Amino acid sequence: MSILKTHIALTATNLENSVEFYQALFGVAPVKYKSDYAKFDIANPPLNLTLNLGENVQSGGNLDHLGIQVETSQEVAAAIERFKIAELSIFEEHNTDCCYALQDKVWVTDPDGNRWEVFVVKVADTAPEKNLVVSVESNSTKSTCCQ
Repeated sequence: MSILKTHIALTATNLENSVEFYQALFGVAPVKYKSDYAKFDIANPPLNLTLNLGENVQSGGNLDHLGIQVETSQEVAAAIERFKIAELSIFEEHNTDCCYALQDKVWVTDPDGNRWEVFVVKVADTAPEKNLVVSVESNSTKSTCCQ
């Protein structure tokens, strides 16, 4: 496999609003934009995101949230500025302990209720003493985490 790129397809009830949101989120325009479809081809992170016009969207559904992990707090700050310019409602967290990791992050929500975070991990494991032992033979664990 020469290219590894995640593909996410989301239903959007208002394609124009969703395109504006994702342009602000990723800082790029869609590579394809039709009356009922838009495609963003993002190099970093490698992502093929498509928006398909639909009538019904269950806000949140089974999806908790989506995220983009960046390398530095400066990249989180740049995302915050991009979101402010786009006049998106944001929620910032600095030096927060989330998923047993110290992080800086900013949250935004797309027009259909999908929550996104842009975050940097500053300390990978804030509670190593709580790690569970997982058997190599077993593919299951007793704990799940967002990372």
